[in-house]
Amino acid sequence: MRSHFCTDLSEANVGDNVVLCGWANSYRDHGGIVFIDLRDKSGLIQLVCDPADNAHAHKVASEVRDEFVLIAHGRVRNRGEGLVNPRLKTGAIEVVVENLIIENRSEPVPFGIGDNNVGEETRLRYRYLDLRNPNAFQTFQMRSKAAIAARNVLDRLGFLEVETPILTKSTPEGARDYLVPSRVHEGEFYALPQSPQLFKQLLMVGGFDRYFQIAKCFRDEDLRADRQPEFTQIDVEMSFCNQEDVIRVAEELITGMFAAAGHTVTTPFNRIKYSDAMEWYGSDKPDLRYDLKMVDVIDIFARCDNEIFTSIAANPKMNRIKALRVPGADLVFSKREMKSFEDYVRKFGAKGLGYFQMKEDGLKGPLEKFFTPEDLQLLVDRTGMEVGDVVFFGAGDKKTVWDYMGRFRIFIAEHEKMNLIDKDRFEFVWVVDFPMFEIEEGRVKALHHPFTMPRDLNHEHLEDIESIAYDIVLNGTELGGGSIRIHKQALQEQIFSLLGIGEEEAQEKFGFLLDALKFGAPPHGGFAIGFDRFMMLLSKKDSIRDVIAFPKTQKASCIMTQAPSPVELTQLRELHIRLRESAK
Repeated sequence: MRSHFCTDLSEANVGDNVVLCGWANSYRDHGGIVFIDLRDKSGLIQLVCDPADNAHAHKVASEVRDEFVLIAHGRVRNRGEGLVNPRLKTGAIEVVVENLIIENRSEPVPFGIGDNNVGEETRLRYRYLDLRNPNAFQTFQMRSKAAIAARNVLDRLGFLEVETPILTKSTPEGARDYLVPSRVHEGEFYALPQSPQLFKQLLMVGGFDRYFQIAKCFRDEDLRADRQPEFTQIDVEMSFCNQEDVIRVAEELITGMFAAAGHTVTTPFNRIKYSDAMEWYGSDKPDLRYDLKMVDVIDIFARCDNEIFTSIAANPKMNRIKALRVPGADLVFSKREMKSFEDYVRKFGAKGLGYFQMKEDGLKGPLEKFFTPEDLQLLVDRTGMEVGDVVFFGAGDKKTVWDYMGRFRIFIAEHEKMNLIDKDRFEFVWVVDFPMFEIEEGRVKALHHPFTMPRDLNHEHLEDIESIAYDIVLNGTELGGGSIRIHKQALQEQIFSLLGIGEEEAQEKFGFLLDALKFGAPPHGGFAIGFDRFMMLLSKKDSIRDVIAFPKTQKASCIMTQAPSPVELTQLRELHIRLRESAK
């Protein structure tokens, strides 16, 4: 039907006859001449319908309203001096219409296409209209290019794309499963996969050596801006590899995807141990676009003349006092503002938030009197303070201090008076050497998943055991991660036992994996990248919903289709399901 997309045209096409297709973005009648901004996926161009040029086309144009579907035949011409629209890519030209066809009409739309002031609920209810915005198209065009680039890179590296089952067995993987009742097997259920983890390991046992998949995954968990109940991940696994091999592949993949979007990234990426990330940044996904690093000052506070801090320093369970230097903060924040920061950190378990200001005549602050001049100078030296800086400090048990000081680090960097974050910068970092286990409410849990290879089990305390696991972090957001996997049955059974999974339960839930590990499973490892989250960061969107064509809300519902929805009783009977009355 068409000869060009709207923004394919330029002054080089002046005099050409063209056929354009799209929607009427706006309509104006100026002195009997009708001007229509025609919109397609590429953008806008101005159509001119002048009765002096073609009376029939002008008559048809007079019927056009917003979002009518049009086919326009015409000739490209320059707009002329003083009429150029610099805001449009095609602002120097227009198309004089010789034949105009209304292919379809539209009722008045609930919002203007491209209107940025429309509420998200309305946008999602009419998502098909929201997607008409050329900016939305550009986002999904970038997503398509990134997916194609991922396939091309992995194909070049010898990886085979294999699809794994969507209807599978429910296994404990952290989040709740989405369950699918079986009609054939009464009282039994499939689960939608939270990841292809076990199947990709079985492909390695099957000798496939290098696998990848752009996989749909499902998790019934509480939602936030960067989560959806169904999401896409780029899933990769390889045999006869170590951590370095996997990281090299991941970096080449990420580099290729960024290049497809017009960005250059430098490899190798920085690396940081998990323990250092927590001690320095209070997070296992640190944002390194800004250089705010916590330092340990417990030895200095242990000598101060303040019983609160000396008791914390002496208590093995309350063993963290961390200082965070914020350059220039004393020049922009009042004492009242600095005191008010306590309200923020208290939300995350802090008892308070102390601070010192670096003045021309030395370190000043509410707690100055409790320290000797020598220790105040040591605090200056250790934190690197200069005149105009403020050092904030937190004290308590390590997990609480890590959490609230890590959050405060982000809070202060994002504060409008500091504005420390370069929004155009992409800063990658690998976080490595994660703990294998964590203790939560007296229970041992795998920090990643139970199939991760431990570095060494010969430690007195489970919390001291490290895993061969690695996460890739971009601008403070976890993009994905992976690990070297356990490939020997005896070790896998030992890990299950440490996690409180008995032999009978292990056989019931993971018997197929344990059986496979008996038959010469090769050493293997891999990683997965959350593709939706990756695209959210790459396209600089605020929500993951902006990079998914038909996303769910934060209540895991689709406003447009009204899913989830009730089903017929006959369908439930076929599935051997009976609903109880709601206890409202």
